[in-house]
Amino acid sequence: MKADVFIELKEGVADPEGEATKKALRLLGFKNVKSVSTVKVFRIDIDARNKDEAEEELKAMCEKLLANPVIQKYKIEWVE
Repeated sequence: MKADVFIELKEGVADPEGEATKKALRLLGFKNVKSVSTVKVFRIDIDARNKDEAEEELKAMCEKLLANPVIQKYKIEWVE
């Protein structure tokens, strides 16, 4: 089973990389850009008995390593 794990900043947390990218895009003439947010994606191929077991393991990975729960949130999407 494969899943994409999306890690992004929680609402209200500063995103200096996103802001710098927005500024650079505007300087290049892309004036319609309202905001830019950074999102990290991990594609994980996991061997599990079923989807529920795999999802529990993926959640544990996020909480222990992939995401900082203080400032980040995560979302899991299955890849067909």
